[in-house]
Amino acid sequence: MQRLAMDLRLLSRELSLYLEHQVRVGFFGSGVGISLILGFSVAYACYYLSSIAKKPQLVTGGESFSRFLQDHCPVVTETYYPTVWCWESRGQTLLRPFITSKPPVQYRNELIKTADGGQISLDWFDNDNNKSYMDASTRPTILLLPGLTGTSKESYILHMIHLSEELGYRMLLLNYLGKTGPKTPLKAAATFSVGWNTFACSESLEKPLNWLLFNYYLTTCLQSSVNKHRHMFVKQIDMDHVMKAKSIREFDKRFTSVMFGYRTIDDYYIDASPNHRLKSVGIPVLCLNSVDDVFSPSHAIPIETAKQNPNVALVLTSYGGHIGFLEGIWPRQSTYMDRVFKQFVQAMVEHGDELSNM
Repeated sequence: MQRLAMDLRLLSRELSLYLEHQVRVGFFGSGVGISLILGFSVAYACYYLSSIAKKPQLVTGGESFSRFLQDHCPVVTETYYPTVWCWESRGQTLLRPFITSKPPVQYRNELIKTADGGQISLDWFDNDNNKSYMDASTRPTILLLPGLTGTSKESYILHMIHLSEELGYRMLLLNYLGKTGPKTPLKAAATFSVGWNTFACSESLEKPLNWLLFNYYLTTCLQSSVNKHRHMFVKQIDMDHVMKAKSIREFDKRFTSVMFGYRTIDDYYIDASPNHRLKSVGIPVLCLNSVDDVFSPSHAIPIETAKQNPNVALVLTSYGGHIGFLEGIWPRQSTYMDRVFKQFVQAMVEHGDELSNM
């Protein structure tokens, strides 16, 4: 026992001396430290390249649309490399607004009054100084619709405007396209991180962590938007009850479904889900989604329905979050979503006629 105690004391002293030496030399200056860092870096690189960086899944209902995209929008078949230090869904979603730049854009606002007394505000970027389309009457026009609480000042909208400016140009709700079919005046459309099934979206956002990070904040944004015009709704809606909502579902039940005349919130959510209208889309539509998007769960993406419509192409990345799709070491200027947008829009404007001949 005495010998064992002496051995333990000796071992403790030797270990203490070694640790003191490591502190004096510095962790990074020691061979052990460098080896650990190199080993971790190699292991992480192997994991990233084997499990994170992947080619998106391209799902189309027709071989001609698939060939068209491969020829003129090759980014949808290339490996997507999410930002190495921020590839998780929530991180991509939360950081995009803060990391990506906001290109300066000067809008011309047009306010349209509707027959029912409402208003539609359009922010136009005319791009009159471009050299490709001098005549405004022949200049391709792109319609961009922000998300649930977004505006024309969102960074991803500004980047799309900037890319449109480079191409010389001045896409859309799937519910509208599903209702109009081929009768729409639009030539093509693209959607990004669309919520395919409103029920599934709500359930996902009501999970504790997602509620804390996203749901409650978005609910307060919606409340703030309608509270500005409180006087317009008080006769029809209990606004005090609306302002006590703690989730998007509660807000929709107390305000949105009532405002638009739905009998129940379930009726509203069924009508608001574009998944069952995808089969009726009559123009080329590209839909970019990430399967890790907490706003649009992967099990609700209508893959089988898309395979039945030759006008639809789903581009599904393994990572990217909701309107994230960050890539590169410091993704300030461009995202994978920006590249998909630019290539697809340019392909449809310059080569769209090829689809009708395939």
